[in-house]
Amino acid sequence: MKAGLELRLGQSLAMTPQLQQSIRLLQLSTLELSLEIQQALDSNPLLEVAEDEREEDEATEATTAEEQDPGAQAGEELLEDRKDKSADEDLVVDSSWDDYYESDGSTALSASAPGEDYDPFATQSTGEDNLRDHLLSQVHLASLSDTDRRIATALIESLELSGYLEEPLDEIVAMLAEDLPGIDTEEVEATLHYIQQLDPVGVAARSLAECLTIQIDQHHADDPAADDARALLQDDWLEAIARRELPQVIKGLGISRERLEAALRLIQVLDPRPGLSIGDTAADYIKPDVIVTHREDGWHVDLNPEIAPRLRVNQTYASLIDRSSRGKDATYIRNHLQEARWFIKSLRSRNESLLNVAREIVRRQIEFFEQGEIAMKPLVLREIAETLELHESTVSRVTTNKYMLTPRGVFEFKYFFSSHVGTSDGGECSATAIRARIKKLVEEENPKKPLSDAKIATMLGDEGIDVARRTIAKYREAMGIASSTDRKRLI
Repeated sequence: MKAGLELRLGQSLAMTPQLQQSIRLLQLSTLELSLEIQQALDSNPLLEVAEDEREEDEATEATTAEEQDPGAQAGEELLEDRKDKSADEDLVVDSSWDDYYESDGSTALSASAPGEDYDPFATQSTGEDNLRDHLLSQVHLASLSDTDRRIATALIESLELSGYLEEPLDEIVAMLAEDLPGIDTEEVEATLHYIQQLDPVGVAARSLAECLTIQIDQHHADDPAADDARALLQDDWLEAIARRELPQVIKGLGISRERLEAALRLIQVLDPRPGLSIGDTAADYIKPDVIVTHREDGWHVDLNPEIAPRLRVNQTYASLIDRSSRGKDATYIRNHLQEARWFIKSLRSRNESLLNVAREIVRRQIEFFEQGEIAMKPLVLREIAETLELHESTVSRVTTNKYMLTPRGVFEFKYFFSSHVGTSDGGECSATAIRARIKKLVEEENPKKPLSDAKIATMLGDEGIDVARRTIAKYREAMGIASSTDRKRLI
């Protein structure tokens, strides 16, 4: 073999830096976008958060820069391959892009969104206590000796998240004996009984029966069914009750069925896992990307003004260079100026795609917002992509980890997409609507004679929805609904 030169002609798709940046921003969640914006602000001195009105002459400068950058223009064409769609008469598009973006291309959000004082999370707190700290705070306020306080701390440290003490007392005594010579099991058990009376009552129990008995003694000692409830727990009849062996329990306890039912009603109001009533971690709150509201003239979809700050190019630095400028400083400023403009355009493209997809979802699912899950329509990504003339992968990126705040709650965009099931009249029914219908039927059933999966399938069939029994079972299990056998009430 010998080396040689060969000329070949071919085509390939090259992604410009701006296109790569636009795609990356498009798939970021709200939190990730905030971090990305902060990093851009920290690394680019020509990018800043706007706090006042912008100058009109920046619009001309930005337009000129775009015309000089064909790579950016090509990327923008690929990302913005969409056509203007007239809004459905039920979906009012009450704002134009000029309302959200200033003439200079910055990401300003204006009064078309809800009022400036609107804060859906203003009344929510992020602070949460945990079981350990909750119990220790009560121990420190009590008049205990140093020895008892150290024993109580060791016991609290040994509790599970549900509040139970699963570690044997002998092991705890052996551990404490290293620092507290002469300590015995009786002293540790006495401190354990003290902890069991703290809030939440029943914590530090060593079994379910002990946990529930403590709660009966503390809060329901005067209840007429208290003695029978204690007998149920002490003689360990709970397993027999779980097996629906009521005649055997009645005979074993020597009580009537009415007394047994009263005891069971008392046990049902108790907390089998008292430790879980005290939060262990702070709740994670979602900041929605868009806000859906209903007004007199229809449904409105607006970008959340808090998802991104108002960005602009720093005109003080930008004015330091012109076309004839040379040198390292001029090159540095010119490069960062172009990066700032690219970032603002990419951010604008992301928010535009986000709002377009959100509006199309709301337009197609108006019945859901008015009637609830039972009116959800089947929808797939391809339908949105074809309507907006976007690629299906672009719609997938837009709907991943993006949320909308609605009068019915906060939902991820992907929640509105579901498969469909055929109906007897040749139509289609959303899987979400079927699950909602199953849930409603279960809620309305006779608890002493719950509906089986086959019965639910028959009832849906009478409504024109053809669903197999195994599909009903799959939907029911996905919603965490027990089988008809487990749902059957004894009392």
